[in-house]
Amino acid sequence: MSDWQQRVDAVWASAHELGDHEVIRRIDALAAERPAGDPIAIFERAGARDSAGLEAEAEPLYRQAIAGGLSGSERIQAHVQLASTIRNLGRPLEAIAMLDEIEPESGELRDAVVAFRALARVDAGDARLAASEALAALAPHLQRYRVSLAAYAAELAASA
Repeated sequence: MSDWQQRVDAVWASAHELGDHEVIRRIDALAAERPAGDPIAIFERAGARDSAGLEAEAEPLYRQAIAGGLSGSERIQAHVQLASTIRNLGRPLEAIAMLDEIEPESGELRDAVVAFRALARVDAGDARLAASEALAALAPHLQRYRVSLAAYAAELAASA
């Protein structure tokens, strides 16, 4: 991990104590150290605004980071965070479509994709399908009741 990323991580680790505006200020200062258009720096700037509840400011930055070639885990994270932002801006169907598109390549972040899609489905008025998908994602993590929970999830999906 680079020194720059460690400093970014340190800001996030103390975000609760720093407060929203200070997090934005520090992340923006760190982003300014990177080359113009650096997708990781833009992604961090988007996240700082998103975390502060400034979704309208975060959305174009997430889009810019993705369009700028963000890759790896950060690319999946950016899609999840952008979808959450879009949902918070009142566009749950767009969020669902974005998460559907990224899910096949989400890997270890698949459960996060499913969870945020469930939130968007609730906002879109499809709570039964949201619950079904969330429970189906949770079931494999259980030591007990895995089979029962998976069956209930399938039952919910069939009635959605």
